[in-house]
Amino acid sequence: MSLIGRDRELSALRVLLDRLTAGLSEHLVITGPSGVGKTALLAAAAALAADRGIRVAYAGDRAHAAPRTSPGRPDEPVLVLADVGAVEEPDLIGLGSEVPLAPRALLVTAREYSGSAAELRLGGLSGAEFAALVPGLPRDAVHALWLVSGGLPGHALRLSGQLSGLDGDVDPVVHLALVAPSRTQFLELDLGLVRLLESAAERPLTPGDRARVLARLARELLADTSAAARRRDLANTALGLARASGDPGTLAEVLDSRLHALWDPAATAERLATAEEIVTEARRAGDAAAECRGLFWRFVAHAEAGDLTAAEAALSVYVGAAEQAGRTDARVVALARQAMLATIRGRFEEADALAHQVLVAGRKAGVSDTERLAGSVRHQLDVMRGRADTRVEPWQRMARRLPGHFFEATAARSMLESGRDVEAGLELERLLPSVLAGTGPRWIGALADLAAVASRTGSAVAATDLYESLLPYQGRLVVWGGANTITGPVDDYLGRLAARLDRPDDALGHLDEAADLSRRLGTLPWLAWTLAARAEVLTRRGRPGDRERAGEDVDRARSIATRLGMGGLLSALPPVPAPADQWRWLPDGHDWRLEAGAETARVPDGRGPRYLRALLAVPGQEILALDLVAGGSGLAVPPTDPLLDDAARASYRRRLAALDDQLDAADRAGDGDAAAAVQAERGALLAELRRAAGLGGRPRAHGNEAERARVSATRALWRTIERIEAAAPLAGAHLRASLRTGRLLRYQPAPGGPGGWQV
Repeated sequence: MSLIGRDRELSALRVLLDRLTAGLSEHLVITGPSGVGKTALLAAAAALAADRGIRVAYAGDRAHAAPRTSPGRPDEPVLVLADVGAVEEPDLIGLGSEVPLAPRALLVTAREYSGSAAELRLGGLSGAEFAALVPGLPRDAVHALWLVSGGLPGHALRLSGQLSGLDGDVDPVVHLALVAPSRTQFLELDLGLVRLLESAAERPLTPGDRARVLARLARELLADTSAAARRRDLANTALGLARASGDPGTLAEVLDSRLHALWDPAATAERLATAEEIVTEARRAGDAAAECRGLFWRFVAHAEAGDLTAAEAALSVYVGAAEQAGRTDARVVALARQAMLATIRGRFEEADALAHQVLVAGRKAGVSDTERLAGSVRHQLDVMRGRADTRVEPWQRMARRLPGHFFEATAARSMLESGRDVEAGLELERLLPSVLAGTGPRWIGALADLAAVASRTGSAVAATDLYESLLPYQGRLVVWGGANTITGPVDDYLGRLAARLDRPDDALGHLDEAADLSRRLGTLPWLAWTLAARAEVLTRRGRPGDRERAGEDVDRARSIATRLGMGGLLSALPPVPAPADQWRWLPDGHDWRLEAGAETARVPDGRGPRYLRALLAVPGQEILALDLVAGGSGLAVPPTDPLLDDAARASYRRRLAALDDQLDAADRAGDGDAAAAVQAERGALLAELRRAAGLGGRPRAHGNEAERARVSATRALWRTIERIEAAAPLAGAHLRASLRTGRLLRYQPAPGGPGGWQV
């Protein structure tokens, strides 16, 4: 058995099989990127096992397609093979569970693994090993193939097939530089491809080929944030050569690469015009793939300009053209954008379903950005639903992986939206200089994220800098990269920044524009956020009619947020004022506060106020005293629960008596913290007694525990009522007339009380 460059791995497989033959069960996980040869190693393991007479079984995704094997003897050694593909933390326990447990060896392949089993990580072949993989090719072609494949044998063998059919006058190095796909995701640098393009640019080329090589080099350098000036020079030189060549296909390709390489957010009108030119030139050349790229740029430009109707129409045309051109990734791209559009319009369930379809279709089509495409949609959904705290760490991880692309700004905004204002403010100070001086596909989105932070916790200087940087883009939407993420109208951020700078008239002007745009687009979540921001500005400005307008905005924002389930916004809105005939009994620090019309009262925290709250929450309903003091629900416990013996009951009674004395002392001292600590233990003991006795429902003879609960609850409640009567006699009189105590307690509203309670 021989695999080029895999002597170490084959030796590890032989050791695994030798130990299996000796009756030892082990797990081994082979990891590495797609194309590195994991499947070939599985096949090699199967062959080595067959040579030793070891039965092979398949588990996981391969089980249904694996060759059938005889069941074998129960004590026969078995090698279980499994490929878990994209799973990052494969659960090895369940794989091959149908195989007898001993002796058994499990060999699994995965792209990544973070478990505890032994791992064998595969990398690309060295230059010398690679030459043996593709014999017969010229030396410079072998080197080019090694660069562009990263030494991964699977990729190299696929690309080498293209070289064998080239005409003799075609330079294989230039051909690979122009047609080999990048092995990395968006914004990741494929260093091998960059080196190949640089090498190809130094060879003798026609003007058209030079234009294409330089344009692609500019595009691939997008991931290098230090190469902005170089990208512009390369893209402009390529465009001049392409126009001079007179070849429409070359011009379409160069224009597309130039848009990728430069990503100028100020050039929306130019981007739309360039998209139309790409479509025109691609059609002249009969290049369906280039036409699809032009149609996609048309979608992006319309989205940036805030015309989502035109953007959706362009997206539909793009999908149709891409399907005709045989582009399998088009459906994934379109699904991701449709999920984004569903999110910003408040169709959250639909967006969730579409994000799942992105994962399924993307993995099937082999789209490298699948996880990131779906992840950006899920991030927006979490933000809308008030779950931004779950997204801080993933964005910080992306920032470490892709420095210079401002992922830290998105992490800072997630911190802000999860209540970590101080940390978000520190990130604002750290990031602002680099973001203000930056560029790229995530730049305007990073500005918006920092603007959200600055409007809440930043300095006036930071707010001013961000306001001036965003002002040229007013009237537009904040569109990230290829419009897989859109985070609202630019005017919303400008309005928040102006409010931070104490310029209410400017703030309201921007927020009015943002609200109008969101209404036209039907983007209800954005509208709700803008209305809430406008209400704050109106309330602070305080001119005649402002408070009324602010109230209307808050009501509208709350209505939208409630129906859509926008938890983050709902928590940020001011509380709903109680109706005139509604009384309130609410915790307030270490006290409880009663608001009963013109009367108010404050009572120290303790058992009584909490019992009163439980009763007020369910007017007319009886609660068993033992349940009330234990914090229970009053439901009967199944009769299969174990009973306590007499000794245990006696011990519980003694401890409960001691706790009653401690609670009385805490109540007299007004020590809410001590009362809460004692009550927690007391509740746990009573709950255990309740379970053991099968108590609940209608009253029965419960012995001393039930009697103690009755006395304790009654005493604590009437002590609370006395304190209320001292400060609010009318409210206290109503409560005294309405409370029913005993083994069953109830709040039965007497005449003269409120229309309802807020508790």
